[in-house]
Amino acid sequence: MALEFKMPKLGESVTEGTIGRWLKQPGDKLELYEPMLEVTTDKVDTEVSSPIEGTLMEILVPEGETVSIGTVIARIAESGQASNGQVADSAVSVAAAPAAQPATVEKGKGSYISPAVARLAAEHDVDPRVIPGTGAGGRVTKKDIEQFVASGAAKQRPAPVRETAAVAEALTTTAPQTEDKIQQTYVSEPRDVAPERPAEPAPRPQAPAAPAAQPALGPDDELVPLTPMRRAIAEHMVRSKRTAPHVTTVMEADLSKIVTHRSRNKADFERQGVKLTFMPYFVQATVAALREVPLVNATFADEGVLMHHRINVGMAVAIPDGLIVPVIKDADDKSLLGLARTVNDLAERARTRRLQADDTQGGTFTITNHGVSGSIFAMPIINQPQAAILGIGAMQKRAVVISEGGSDAIAIRPMCYLSLTFDHRLIDGATADGFLAIVKRTLEQYAG
Repeated sequence: MALEFKMPKLGESVTEGTIGRWLKQPGDKLELYEPMLEVTTDKVDTEVSSPIEGTLMEILVPEGETVSIGTVIARIAESGQASNGQVADSAVSVAAAPAAQPATVEKGKGSYISPAVARLAAEHDVDPRVIPGTGAGGRVTKKDIEQFVASGAAKQRPAPVRETAAVAEALTTTAPQTEDKIQQTYVSEPRDVAPERPAEPAPRPQAPAAPAAQPALGPDDELVPLTPMRRAIAEHMVRSKRTAPHVTTVMEADLSKIVTHRSRNKADFERQGVKLTFMPYFVQATVAALREVPLVNATFADEGVLMHHRINVGMAVAIPDGLIVPVIKDADDKSLLGLARTVNDLAERARTRRLQADDTQGGTFTITNHGVSGSIFAMPIINQPQAAILGIGAMQKRAVVISEGGSDAIAIRPMCYLSLTFDHRLIDGATADGFLAIVKRTLEQYAG
């Protein structure tokens, strides 16, 4: 009997995913933990690995289609269960994971591991399903694998035993699982009766109907289909502009002290394996302003104002086919070194497509450094459902008037424009100006 392969839960707040690309086709052999497909969630492409060694029998959800977590997207068979393209009827029943799962594994555990963790487990001949996970939702991390191997437990683990159909049936009739555990289980046995189709996800909000101008294609034109990422970006930007009345305020900041501090500490950071860029300084200044003006770290809702007590700063990262915003969680708890290390890690994993879905979730404020490409000034679009976004222009040396000792003088200083685009339903001009003034002051008076 074929096993049902369900859309896995790739993040704590992820409720649906888009099939980006099937890496295997019906009839293809599957190795344990071998990447089987790519799933796009909020612009993050994640490889999903095969939980068993076997054969991909049937693809139920085509590329480009979005389905809710827990939806059956394919059917797979273990090695020895498939013959001439047909699934053997005598396959052992499985309740929550592949039939070769150790009997000690708790139902619902180990439902998803990242490709990197899967590869590390394979290198050490370790079954991650027997390892207690310390990640979100009990997920097994690379650190869990490394500690398990270092402890010597890998050499003492019991040999896996095959569950009987009776055991599997007993598992399915015990106390009901929570919704979260149900969603984390992504391989199960289809019932004797036709499986109930999961409810269709709620339709996404659409822009008001308007006459759509069809592109007039000439003999030298080509219509390139939208990628899932580009479609997600387009929908998100249109929804943001339609949702919030956007207003932008601008100030100019002298970055002399930031430049000096970075020059003095750059080599020391590099000795610790960390590249010191300007972004950590802007994050620190943003954190200082969010602490003093917490309304900017909030979300407008019809029922009231949702105040966020955690400061999770997103930073926009440009990648070849779009833009993605990984999030620095609890940015207010990190030192400059900690921020620099986190910025490096997130930016590198974003550009090499190794972000996990949780890496882009939970942001309460966003920074976009559009100046890295030479842009001097911009009015960014708010990253919904946040209340504001900070734009950083290119740093340029300019002649400015400074006052020293009661007299004015002209000096050459590294300057940049800071723009704050904010949701005017929640934030008024005076509040926005006060927030941006704190960012400016923190940068100009930086003491390290």
